[in-house]
Amino acid sequence: MSEHAVTVLITRKVRAGCEAGFERIAQDMVQVASGFRGYLGAQLVHSGEDPDIDDPLHHVVLAFDSERNLHFWRDSPQRKLGLAAAEPFIDGEMGFKSMTGLGLWYRTPTPTPPRWKVAVVTWLGICPTVYLLFLAVGDSMKTWWLFPRTALLTFAVVLLMTWVVAPRLTKLFKPWLFKEG
Repeated sequence: MSEHAVTVLITRKVRAGCEAGFERIAQDMVQVASGFRGYLGAQLVHSGEDPDIDDPLHHVVLAFDSERNLHFWRDSPQRKLGLAAAEPFIDGEMGFKSMTGLGLWYRTPTPTPPRWKVAVVTWLGICPTVYLLFLAVGDSMKTWWLFPRTALLTFAVVLLMTWVVAPRLTKLFKPWLFKEG
């Protein structure tokens, strides 16, 4: 079992007219998950927020610091109660897929944006993040050897991009990222 952070994408098909009830249960389940060891964050995504897309799928992106802690949550009685509470609002089976990396934040029920747009938005996040980290800690690390300095800064950049910067940039640039052409 991996001791690295793991992110899962959970997909449910919600019955027409049951969206509000399902979203309330999903929010409750996210709140419960936030109390589990290793919880790093969650985001509810529904393509129905876009008036041009008629899609009954709802997605929950959920991150834990390790597969072990994810499994504690997955096997918990609290999660089973939440799934039972959601059952009247859904059709079909639940989709559950583990994912890693920054690419997760660019996944939505709509088509994947062109790679060049993902590259532009990623650079818009990484450049100022690296610059601000250098300003914040660069002087205190100038006597360090290059590799440890690089390792620490890139680790901080990956964490900030995955859980802070990329989700916000994706939301900000969503109309442009997913626009045809």
